[in-house]
Amino acid sequence: MSDASLSAPPVKASPFHELEVLWVRHWNNQLFSFGVNRPEDFRFRSGEFVMIGLPGEDGGKPVLRAYSIASPFWAEELEFFSIKVEDGPLTSRLQKIVAGDSVLMGKKPTGTLVLDALTGGERLWLIGTGTGLAPWLSVARDPETYSRFKQVIVCHTVRNVDDLAYRDFFSHEIHDDPLIGDEAKAQLTYYPTVTRERFETPGRITDRIKSGDVFADLQLPIGFSPNSDRVMLCGSMAMIKETGELLESYGMKEGSNAEPGDYVLERAFVG
Repeated sequence: MSDASLSAPPVKASPFHELEVLWVRHWNNQLFSFGVNRPEDFRFRSGEFVMIGLPGEDGGKPVLRAYSIASPFWAEELEFFSIKVEDGPLTSRLQKIVAGDSVLMGKKPTGTLVLDALTGGERLWLIGTGTGLAPWLSVARDPETYSRFKQVIVCHTVRNVDDLAYRDFFSHEIHDDPLIGDEAKAQLTYYPTVTRERFETPGRITDRIKSGDVFADLQLPIGFSPNSDRVMLCGSMAMIKETGELLESYGMKEGSNAEPGDYVLERAFVG
Protein backbone atom coordinates (compact mmCIF):
# COMPACT_ATOMS: atom_id res chain seq x y z
CA MET A 1 0.00 0.00 0.00
CA SER A 2 1.44 3.36 -0.99
CA ASP A 3 2.01 6.31 1.31
CA ALA A 4 -0.53 8.28 -0.75
CA SER A 5 -3.30 5.79 0.00
CA LEU A 6 -2.57 6.05 3.71
CA SER A 7 -2.55 9.84 3.87
CA ALA A 8 -5.47 11.60 5.52
CA PRO A 9 -7.98 13.38 3.28
CA PRO A 10 -7.43 17.14 3.01
CA VAL A 11 -9.19 19.22 5.64
CA LYS A 12 -12.01 21.22 4.09
CA ALA A 13 -11.63 24.95 4.69
CA SER A 14 -14.28 26.42 6.95
CA PRO A 15 -16.69 28.88 5.28
CA PHE A 16 -16.52 30.99 8.43
CA HIS A 17 -14.05 33.09 10.35
CA GLU A 18 -14.07 32.43 14.09
CA LEU A 19 -13.54 35.86 15.64
CA GLU A 20 -12.86 37.09 19.15
CA VAL A 21 -15.39 39.50 20.65
CA LEU A 22 -13.54 42.66 21.72
CA TRP A 23 -16.36 44.53 23.44
CA VAL A 24 -20.13 44.56 23.93
CA ARG A 25 -22.39 47.54 24.60
CA HIS A 26 -26.01 47.12 25.70
CA TRP A 27 -27.97 50.24 24.76
CA ASN A 28 -31.15 49.07 26.51
CA ASN A 29 -33.07 45.83 26.96
CA GLN A 30 -33.78 45.67 23.22
CA LEU A 31 -30.54 46.70 21.51
CA PHE A 32 -26.83 45.97 21.73
CA SER A 33 -23.65 46.40 19.72
CA PHE A 34 -20.43 44.44 19.67
CA GLY A 35 -17.03 44.56 18.04
CA VAL A 36 -14.82 41.74 16.80
CA ASN A 37 -11.31 41.31 15.48
CA ARG A 38 -11.10 41.90 11.74
CA PRO A 39 -9.36 39.16 9.75
CA GLU A 40 -6.37 40.49 7.83
CA ASP A 41 -7.73 39.24 4.50
CA PHE A 42 -11.31 40.48 4.97
CA ARG A 43 -12.28 43.26 2.54
CA PHE A 44 -15.67 44.90 2.08
CA ARG A 45 -17.37 48.03 0.76
CA SER A 46 -18.97 50.40 3.27
CA GLY A 47 -22.66 49.46 3.57
CA GLU A 48 -22.31 45.74 2.84
CA PHE A 49 -23.56 42.93 5.07
CA VAL A 50 -22.15 39.56 6.11
CA MET A 51 -23.45 36.45 7.85
CA ILE A 52 -22.90 36.43 11.64
CA GLY A 53 -23.67 33.54 13.95
CA LEU A 54 -22.81 31.05 16.63
CA PRO A 55 -22.07 27.31 16.55
CA GLY A 56 -25.14 25.14 16.80
CA GLU A 57 -26.06 23.81 20.21
CA ASP A 58 -25.31 20.12 20.89
CA GLY A 59 -23.24 19.86 17.74
CA GLY A 60 -25.95 21.17 15.43
CA LYS A 61 -25.45 23.39 12.40
CA PRO A 62 -24.33 26.98 13.04
CA VAL A 63 -27.13 29.53 13.45
CA LEU A 64 -26.49 32.51 11.17
CA ARG A 65 -28.23 35.75 10.20
CA ALA A 66 -27.37 38.62 7.85
CA TYR A 67 -25.90 41.64 9.66
CA SER A 68 -24.86 44.96 8.14
CA ILE A 69 -21.28 45.85 8.98
CA ALA A 70 -21.43 49.03 11.07
CA SER A 71 -17.75 49.82 10.47
CA PRO A 72 -16.36 51.67 7.45
CA PHE A 73 -14.21 49.73 5.01
CA TRP A 74 -10.98 51.07 6.52
CA ALA A 75 -11.67 50.20 10.18
CA GLU A 76 -9.34 47.83 12.03
CA GLU A 77 -12.21 46.12 13.85
CA LEU A 78 -15.71 45.12 12.75
CA GLU A 79 -18.76 46.47 14.56
CA PHE A 80 -22.32 45.12 14.51
CA PHE A 81 -25.64 46.46 15.82
CA SER A 82 -28.31 43.97 16.87
CA ILE A 83 -31.78 43.66 18.28
CA LYS A 84 -32.48 41.28 21.17
CA VAL A 85 -35.17 38.65 20.66
CA GLU A 86 -35.68 36.47 23.72
CA ASP A 87 -36.85 33.44 21.75
CA GLY A 88 -34.82 34.20 18.62
CA PRO A 89 -32.74 31.26 17.35
CA LEU A 90 -29.65 33.47 17.21
CA THR A 91 -30.13 36.66 19.22
CA SER A 92 -31.42 34.86 22.32
CA ARG A 93 -27.84 33.55 22.60
CA LEU A 94 -25.91 36.32 20.82
CA GLN A 95 -27.10 38.97 23.29
CA LYS A 96 -25.28 37.08 26.07
CA ILE A 97 -21.81 37.29 24.51
CA VAL A 98 -19.04 39.04 26.41
CA ALA A 99 -15.53 40.17 25.54
CA GLY A 100 -13.33 37.15 24.95
CA ASP A 101 -16.08 35.00 23.48
CA SER A 102 -16.07 33.93 19.82
CA VAL A 103 -18.60 34.43 17.03
CA LEU A 104 -18.72 33.09 13.50
CA MET A 105 -18.59 35.37 10.46
CA GLY A 106 -18.99 34.47 6.81
CA LYS A 107 -16.14 35.20 4.43
CA LYS A 108 -18.13 36.85 1.63
CA PRO A 109 -19.62 40.32 2.28
CA THR A 110 -22.25 41.53 -0.18
CA GLY A 111 -25.13 43.98 -0.53
CA THR A 112 -26.62 46.89 -2.44
CA LEU A 113 -26.40 49.64 0.22
CA VAL A 114 -23.17 50.87 -1.33
CA LEU A 115 -22.18 54.05 -3.11
CA ASP A 116 -21.43 52.05 -6.26
CA ALA A 117 -25.16 51.34 -6.67
CA LEU A 118 -26.07 55.04 -6.85
CA THR A 119 -25.61 57.52 -9.66
CA GLY A 120 -24.21 60.97 -8.90
CA GLY A 121 -26.21 63.52 -6.94
CA GLU A 122 -25.94 66.43 -4.54
CA ARG A 123 -27.74 65.11 -1.44
CA LEU A 124 -27.60 61.61 0.08
CA TRP A 125 -30.43 60.45 2.34
CA LEU A 126 -29.65 57.49 4.61
CA ILE A 127 -33.08 56.43 5.92
CA GLY A 128 -33.31 53.66 8.51
CA THR A 129 -35.54 52.27 11.23
CA GLY A 130 -34.32 50.37 14.30
CA THR A 131 -31.13 48.44 13.64
CA GLY A 132 -31.43 49.54 10.01
CA LEU A 133 -29.14 52.34 11.18
CA ALA A 134 -26.16 49.96 11.04
CA PRO A 135 -25.09 50.45 7.41
CA TRP A 136 -25.27 54.25 7.83
CA LEU A 137 -22.61 53.98 10.54
CA SER A 138 -20.42 52.55 7.82
CA VAL A 139 -21.38 54.80 4.90
CA ALA A 140 -21.26 57.97 7.02
CA ARG A 141 -17.61 57.26 7.93
CA ASP A 142 -16.48 56.66 4.34
CA PRO A 143 -14.52 59.58 2.84
CA GLU A 144 -16.01 58.88 -0.60
CA THR A 145 -19.47 59.73 0.76
CA TYR A 146 -18.42 63.33 1.34
CA SER A 147 -16.52 63.66 -1.90
CA ARG A 148 -19.53 62.47 -3.90
CA PHE A 149 -22.29 64.35 -2.04
CA LYS A 150 -22.47 67.90 -0.72
CA GLN A 151 -24.99 66.97 1.99
CA VAL A 152 -25.56 63.70 3.87
CA ILE A 153 -28.74 63.23 5.94
CA VAL A 154 -29.03 60.33 8.39
CA CYS A 155 -32.70 59.67 9.27
CA HIS A 156 -33.32 57.23 12.13
CA THR A 157 -36.84 56.29 13.25
CA VAL A 158 -37.43 54.32 16.47
CA ARG A 159 -40.28 53.64 18.88
CA ASN A 160 -38.81 55.10 22.08
CA VAL A 161 -36.22 57.77 22.79
CA ASP A 162 -33.79 55.33 24.41
CA ASP A 163 -33.85 53.29 21.18
CA LEU A 164 -31.87 56.11 19.53
CA ALA A 165 -28.60 54.22 19.77
CA TYR A 166 -25.65 56.19 18.39
CA ARG A 167 -27.52 59.49 18.88
CA ASP A 168 -24.49 61.06 20.54
CA PHE A 169 -22.23 59.67 17.86
CA PHE A 170 -24.13 61.25 14.98
CA SER A 171 -24.84 64.46 16.92
CA HIS A 172 -21.25 65.28 17.81
CA GLU A 173 -18.80 62.40 18.29
CA ILE A 174 -18.43 61.82 14.55
CA HIS A 175 -17.08 65.39 14.28
CA ASP A 176 -13.94 64.18 16.08
CA ASP A 177 -13.32 61.33 13.65
CA PRO A 178 -9.68 61.71 12.51
CA LEU A 179 -10.48 60.79 8.91
CA ILE A 180 -13.84 62.44 8.10
CA GLY A 181 -14.60 64.61 11.15
CA ASP A 182 -14.31 67.97 9.41
CA GLU A 183 -16.38 66.82 6.45
CA ALA A 184 -19.07 65.37 8.71
CA LYS A 185 -19.27 68.57 10.72
CA ALA A 186 -19.86 70.58 7.55
CA GLN A 187 -21.95 68.15 5.50
CA LEU A 188 -23.73 65.65 7.79
CA THR A 189 -27.18 66.19 9.30
CA TYR A 190 -28.71 63.79 11.83
CA TYR A 191 -32.52 63.61 11.85
CA PRO A 192 -34.04 61.22 14.44
CA THR A 193 -37.78 60.61 14.85
CA VAL A 194 -39.66 58.78 17.63
CA THR A 195 -43.08 57.19 17.20
CA ARG A 196 -44.29 56.27 20.72
CA GLU A 197 -42.99 59.05 22.99
CA ARG A 198 -42.91 62.83 23.02
CA PHE A 199 -40.05 64.10 20.88
CA GLU A 200 -39.14 67.23 18.96
CA THR A 201 -39.58 65.36 15.66
CA PRO A 202 -42.35 62.83 16.37
CA GLY A 203 -43.77 60.13 14.14
CA ARG A 204 -42.68 57.82 11.36
CA ILE A 205 -40.24 59.15 8.80
CA THR A 206 -42.67 58.20 6.02
CA ASP A 207 -45.37 60.39 7.57
CA ARG A 208 -42.95 63.28 7.89
CA ILE A 209 -41.98 62.86 4.24
CA LYS A 210 -45.64 62.85 3.15
CA SER A 211 -46.50 65.90 5.27
CA GLY A 212 -43.42 67.76 4.10
CA ASP A 213 -42.28 68.24 7.71
CA VAL A 214 -38.87 66.66 7.18
CA PHE A 215 -38.10 69.02 4.31
CA ALA A 216 -39.37 72.05 6.25
CA ASP A 217 -37.32 71.06 9.32
CA LEU A 218 -34.18 70.78 7.19
CA GLN A 219 -34.97 73.92 5.18
CA LEU A 220 -35.05 71.98 1.91
CA PRO A 221 -37.41 72.13 -1.08
CA ILE A 222 -40.47 69.91 -0.55
CA GLY A 223 -40.08 66.46 -2.09
CA PHE A 224 -37.29 64.39 -3.62
CA SER A 225 -35.65 65.34 -6.91
CA PRO A 226 -34.24 62.72 -9.30
CA ASN A 227 -31.72 65.36 -10.32
CA SER A 228 -30.21 66.00 -6.90
CA ASP A 229 -31.40 63.45 -4.29
CA ARG A 230 -30.10 59.94 -3.78
CA VAL A 231 -31.55 57.63 -1.12
CA MET A 232 -30.58 54.46 0.72
CA LEU A 233 -33.20 52.50 2.70
CA CYS A 234 -32.75 49.92 5.48
CA GLY A 235 -35.04 48.75 8.26
CA SER A 236 -38.59 47.49 8.52
CA MET A 237 -40.23 46.01 5.45
CA ALA A 238 -43.18 48.39 5.87
CA MET A 239 -40.96 51.47 5.85
CA ILE A 240 -38.92 50.30 2.89
CA LYS A 241 -42.00 49.46 0.82
CA GLU A 242 -43.76 52.73 1.64
CA THR A 243 -40.70 54.91 1.11
CA GLY A 244 -39.81 53.11 -2.09
CA GLU A 245 -43.29 53.86 -3.46
CA LEU A 246 -42.92 57.50 -2.43
CA LEU A 247 -39.59 57.75 -4.20
CA GLU A 248 -41.01 56.16 -7.33
CA SER A 249 -43.83 58.72 -7.28
CA TYR A 250 -41.17 61.43 -7.56
CA GLY A 251 -39.72 59.74 -10.63
CA MET A 252 -36.79 58.09 -8.88
CA LYS A 253 -35.52 54.71 -10.05
CA GLU A 254 -34.17 51.85 -7.93
CA GLY A 255 -30.51 51.05 -8.48
CA SER A 256 -28.31 48.00 -8.07
CA ASN A 257 -24.65 47.04 -8.30
CA ALA A 258 -25.17 46.12 -11.93
CA GLU A 259 -27.22 49.20 -12.81
CA PRO A 260 -26.81 52.21 -10.48
CA GLY A 261 -29.91 54.33 -9.85
CA ASP A 262 -31.46 57.04 -7.70
CA TYR A 263 -32.20 54.91 -4.62
CA VAL A 264 -31.30 51.52 -3.23
CA LEU A 265 -32.61 49.12 -0.61
CA GLU A 266 -31.30 45.87 0.81
CA ARG A 267 -33.45 43.03 -0.54
CA ALA A 268 -31.65 40.46 1.63
CA PHE A 269 -33.46 41.96 4.62
CA VAL A 270 -36.75 42.65 2.83
CA GLY A 271 -37.45 39.07 1.70
